Amino acid sequence: MSKESSHSHSGAAHGSVPEYLRGLLISVILTIIPFYMVIDGSWGATATTVVILINAIAQVLVQMVYFLHMNGSSGQSWLTVSAVYTVAVIVFVIIGSLWIFEHLNHNLLMGH
Repeated sequence: MSKESSHSHSGAAHGSVPEYLRGLLISVILTIIPFYMVIDGSWGATATTVVILINAIAQVLVQMVYFLHMNGSSGQSWLTVSAVYTVAVIVFVIIGSLWIFEHLNHNLLMGH
């Protein structure tokens, strides 16, 4: 294969098959761990929740590195900035929603 076939029209390099397989294997492992903990049920609720959150964050990072090819290069700074903005908006929406739910619960069930 020529060197040009590994680049898209915009000049960005694509990943290789071993890189995609490595990302897939890590993603599958990060998915199996929380499923096992929930199915097993012998773990505490707090430990299970913490492991699920850690695996979810790791899963997002694996997806960004292996499949979206995000790295620290200066040519991808716009991609990194947009990813940070997206995460900030999602966190804002989740925290805002939980805050609204808590206040609705408190205000609607005051006598109970």
